[in-house]
Amino acid sequence: MGVLGVERKGEQNLLKKIHSPQDLRKLSRGERYHLAEEIKEEIIQTVSITGGHLASNLGVVELTIALHYVFDSPWDKIIWDVGHQCYPHKLLTGRRASFHTLRQYDGLSGFPKREESPHDAFNTGHSSTSISAALGMSVAKSLKGDGNRVIAVIGDGSMTAGLAFEGLNQAGHLEKDLIVVLNDNEMSISPNVGALSAYLNRIMTGQLVNRFRQQLKSLLQTIPGIGNSMVRIIKQAEESFKGFLTPGILFEELGFKYVGPIDGHHIDHLIETFRNVKEWHRPILIHVITKKGKGYGPAELDPPSFHGVAPFNIETGRQNNEATTPISYSRVFGETMVKLAHTNPRIVAITAAMQNGTGLDVYAREFPNRIFDTGIAEQHAVTFAAGLASEGFRPVVAIYSTFFQRAYDQIVHDVCLPRLPVVFALDRSGIVGEDGPTHHGLFDISYLRHIPNLILMAPKDENEFQHMLNTAIQLSQPVAIRYPKGKGEGITMDETLMVLEMGKGEVLADGDDLLMLPVGSMVYRACEVARELREEGIYAAVINPRFIKPLDSPLLCGMAQKIGKIVTIEENVLAGGFGSAVTELLQEKGLSYVEVLRLGIPDQFLEHGPQGVLRGKCGLNFKGILRRVRSFLMGEVVPKKPRLRMMRARENRVIPSI
Repeated sequence: MGVLGVERKGEQNLLKKIHSPQDLRKLSRGERYHLAEEIKEEIIQTVSITGGHLASNLGVVELTIALHYVFDSPWDKIIWDVGHQCYPHKLLTGRRASFHTLRQYDGLSGFPKREESPHDAFNTGHSSTSISAALGMSVAKSLKGDGNRVIAVIGDGSMTAGLAFEGLNQAGHLEKDLIVVLNDNEMSISPNVGALSAYLNRIMTGQLVNRFRQQLKSLLQTIPGIGNSMVRIIKQAEESFKGFLTPGILFEELGFKYVGPIDGHHIDHLIETFRNVKEWHRPILIHVITKKGKGYGPAELDPPSFHGVAPFNIETGRQNNEATTPISYSRVFGETMVKLAHTNPRIVAITAAMQNGTGLDVYAREFPNRIFDTGIAEQHAVTFAAGLASEGFRPVVAIYSTFFQRAYDQIVHDVCLPRLPVVFALDRSGIVGEDGPTHHGLFDISYLRHIPNLILMAPKDENEFQHMLNTAIQLSQPVAIRYPKGKGEGITMDETLMVLEMGKGEVLADGDDLLMLPVGSMVYRACEVARELREEGIYAAVINPRFIKPLDSPLLCGMAQKIGKIVTIEENVLAGGFGSAVTELLQEKGLSYVEVLRLGIPDQFLEHGPQGVLRGKCGLNFKGILRRVRSFLMGEVVPKKPRLRMMRARENRVIPSI
């Protein structure tokens, strides 16, 4: 008996026999369904250890089997929108033996990755890109004269983004060979309508009916005067009948042949439909209904909680991080928003399909009429917030850092140019971890700090974060606050919210050998390094900038002139980041002689893996920072005896334990 409660006949272990999609075609009908259960069990067992996207992957197992059974990957191109549902695809395309390394450093990516397999036709990680990419491939195929098919698999959530409809619009206009599979896991089909719709679509997509349709159309068009009119009348009648049963008229108007809805867990129906449409040479949209978490009870009952999960107990469904302390930044954000909203009726919250992920679920329960989920539509979310702000409200837009970059033009043009008081809460800034390069928030300092009218802050801990949110609400111009994924530092939270002084940094430790300027999540690491250096007789000043823009020019320049050596530390790319801002400031103030060491993310995309491992690889953990700082200081040769005398004279100075 497997973890799904499915009894295996003779423990067939069919999955071990699948080395490529071609092996699927050797299976009988019953074996295909048995394989689906083995895949679900493998995914549950692996994700319970590695963490990852669970509900979405369990929901597409049968669909993935049918796609690979009918289409010939990698000759035919299958593009998985976002990639939250690519685990069954990986298991069927030769990666079963390494599946246990999923999302681990140097292991399998949690998303499609061209460098990983020829079966991964396109790198994904952000939503709603599949149709545009697939159309580009289809046009390229046509230009080259290739005969392969291109299939985009996109979820109903991703269809909320404008980019998806832009792709649909051009695809319908160009009339190129393109199959879009709409994986709808939000709708439910009543048994009667679902069964009738499935029957009708199997009939209407069959070769006999389509051949008859084309012959009838050709015959009618030969009738002088009335032929074309009769063709239009018959088509309208057909579409009216289908529209009565199905929601496909919108896609038909965009130039797609609509097929569906189809039960996405019925492998036989899926295979028959895919076989029927495989030879059509026009844009086709196949509407498939699936259930998130299919086959695992806890995930079926609560799909949002099992979207992206930490390692969990299979029997109970409890995630291993549920009881962890300290409090997470996302939770601090949600609870602070509730506290602020109770005192200010003009505060509204906006999120782009990330209500739970950003911590706004608690806010939604308290203020259901003052929160707006725009769906996966970051551009709209930002301009929507601008409209609210223009009418006197104080919108707070909570979006992950990596997704926020999708709305760059709206940030510049619709919020910052008119100087509207919108607060941007950038969750998951810095190194995110196992989700990898598509999800790290390593660019936000660089793409935000140069925008006029925008204030940019980064808290050193969860307590300072709540004060920054309160401060941002009081300001009458755009504000962005970047904060990391995961738990805070475990410090005591102030009961009363404060307003931080605009553009002022915080001196955490004094010293005259070195000035350390760490940003946000790097502050505590820098203080650890400073304490270690003190044991070696090196006294480093530590300043928490708080404000990345505007910089505290008097404080930073005064300390720089006095000390002459600066180390900046940030979880952002070095190009255009906080360190660049500091060096620009020094040059403007005539202090270009001050030596500056910039520590941050090098000019490369950072792979997936645990946050601690990745920080170590970038030299942003305690050991890495200490090593780089020591090397930086090696140019200063200080005689041993004077250094000892200096140490004795400074014995009464200590670095605060913050």
